[in-house]
Amino acid sequence: MKIFPAIDLYDGKVVRLYKGRYDEMTVYSDDPLDIAKKFETAGAEYIHIVDLEGAKDGLVHAYDTVKCIIENTSLKVEIGGGIRSEDMVKKYVDLGVDKVILGTIAVTNEEFLSEMAFRYKDKIAVGVDIKDGFVAIKGWTEKSQITADEMFEMLSVHSISRVICTDISRDGAMRGTNRDLYKYLTENYKMNIIASGGVSTLDDITALNEIGMFGAIIGKAYYTGAIDLSEAIRVSK
Repeated sequence: MKIFPAIDLYDGKVVRLYKGRYDEMTVYSDDPLDIAKKFETAGAEYIHIVDLEGAKDGLVHAYDTVKCIIENTSLKVEIGGGIRSEDMVKKYVDLGVDKVILGTIAVTNEEFLSEMAFRYKDKIAVGVDIKDGFVAIKGWTEKSQITADEMFEMLSVHSISRVICTDISRDGAMRGTNRDLYKYLTENYKMNIIASGGVSTLDDITALNEIGMFGAIIGKAYYTGAIDLSEAIRVSK
């Protein structure tokens, strides 16, 4: 299983939200590159980056930070947050990111998702953020009328190979990950699913690995010291 340490960006700083709430934000660093280099030193191959400002307003705020990380580390970058146009997708693909994550636009515009998947193929991933059984959009500030199953069925139709699935109720809450949800998804959908939200202990990592998850995102647990990244990478192999 792949481990994806995470950097959530807001105003150029590394932050974490509590259950997706922008009014409950903790700043952990004002130097994203320094954090990325620490990930690399710990043995990480991948990094998950979220442009929180972009997720809210649909504009690109993280480009320069992502460029800096790509140019100064060997980490494979996946980036999401407010990517809602082909121009934005192309900018990040041309920059050299490993995966461009579509979120809100994948939910609200299936035609756009289909076009991007056709043109950019495996460079496209989709973020499915679940709140009370439904898919949330616009930086988790709105809940759509699309269920998780409906979303995954649609992604299967368009041959999306990687999905980052977040249980919003667990995100940043340090209550453990939703193992039942991820077990259900891996058993029912043949795609590479990355667990996000609530990965709090090495036991969570081990359990997700045993379930057969493609990957797991480590966010707050890294910043609080609850999970040692090197150990997480070791037990995930």
